[in-house]
Amino acid sequence: MPGKLYLVATPIGNLDDMSYRAIETLKNVSIIACEDTRTSRKLLDHFDIHTPTTSYHEFNKYDKADFLVEKLLSGEDIAEITDAGTPGISDPGEVLVEKCYEAGIEVYSTPGPAAFVNALVSSGLPTRRVAFEAFLPQEKKEKERILSELQNETRTIVLYEAPHRLKKTLQDLATWLGPARRLTVCRELTKKFEEKVQTTLEGALHYYEENEPRGEYVLVIAGKAPEEIAAEKAASWADMSIADHVAYYENDKGLSHKEAMKAAATDRGVSKRDIYAALLAQNGDKSEED
Repeated sequence: MPGKLYLVATPIGNLDDMSYRAIETLKNVSIIACEDTRTSRKLLDHFDIHTPTTSYHEFNKYDKADFLVEKLLSGEDIAEITDAGTPGISDPGEVLVEKCYEAGIEVYSTPGPAAFVNALVSSGLPTRRVAFEAFLPQEKKEKERILSELQNETRTIVLYEAPHRLKKTLQDLATWLGPARRLTVCRELTKKFEEKVQTTLEGALHYYEENEPRGEYVLVIAGKAPEEIAAEKAASWADMSIADHVAYYENDKGLSHKEAMKAAATDRGVSKRDIYAALLAQNGDKSEED
């Protein structure tokens, strides 16, 4: 019978957040797969856990996942832990989980700390709808693609960032989302110098120009207000004639004439009858209104 994979959440700073279930799970499995065995050894020693460890990280996640799956298929139970927090969130655990499902191996999660959840619920920003992006890509084109998608995101956005990249990331966010966008900067969560500051992207930039970033950051950013999106959309049609507006939906979007009139009416906040009347007055439009 195959063994089971346990994804075990570990503290993101305060060791008192380690759960009894997590400790017992780590003591009873055959192997613990660690993102960094040296970092994890401090945690394991603290809780008197002597289970053998093996490295499982970003640079060996495919080959090592195959090795771990073989161990699991032979009947051994394995736990995976990350340096801090919940495995599978912004770490290679997702690859191992996918391979376990392909091999018919059961996967269990031992719940516990997750930095983005901790930051979100204590940020003072809306929590019902969330876009979690973890770390932005470092490759320029890919990063710009993600930022362009976030530009009109109405959900609360959560990002991770390291101190040495924080100022550049804040600058990129201010450029794409606007300097007045609200955010809560969360630093060193659960640790001695935990800090949460509500500000704007512009305000955060000014602060870190004068204060060197220290510690690990979670940025919780307000989504774009739907009213702002509607106003921008309305402004984009302001200089376009009604005929051109309808033609845009016909030629660029492939809508029928009637559908295009309806879409233009929705954009402009008027009735389709108003659009038809304007077209008739402007071009002598011969189409049926309904």
